[in-house]
Amino acid sequence: MVLNALFRWAFRRSPWVGLLQVGGCNGCTIEVVDALTPRFDIERFGAVYKSTPRHVDILLVTGCVTVGSVNFLKRIYDQIPDPKVIVAVGTCAVSGGIFTNRVESASSYAVLGGIDRVIPVDIYVAGCPPKPEAIIDALLEAAKLLAEKRQ
Repeated sequence: MVLNALFRWAFRRSPWVGLLQVGGCNGCTIEVVDALTPRFDIERFGAVYKSTPRHVDILLVTGCVTVGSVNFLKRIYDQIPDPKVIVAVGTCAVSGGIFTNRVESASSYAVLGGIDRVIPVDIYVAGCPPKPEAIIDALLEAAKLLAEKRQ
């Protein structure tokens, strides 16, 4: 009985984190993976990395949205169960970064811009690429927001 209660407590409090790269140079993806390694170790905060979107609570999205990745991003977003928190990691995910055309706020022919043009974003992490410490801070904020959404 006590063990079952412990598992329920851990499951309720431990956010499951997923990573999705939709375009860009992969610099931010490398920094997110670095935050998952034992040097920075997000698991010490209770976060667990999962590779399937059906199991994640917090989705870290890196890269800018390209024309070819729009449907993929929407499909992955729809597969994540509610409540969910979406974190845009890096300048490309926030605004499209260097891959967007700055003339008249229009994107280039292949890049739509940041991921908030396709799916709603809860937390933004700026930087090109952001440091693992900034990503961990965003994960802690995302965990707080997830706990609020679960209430």
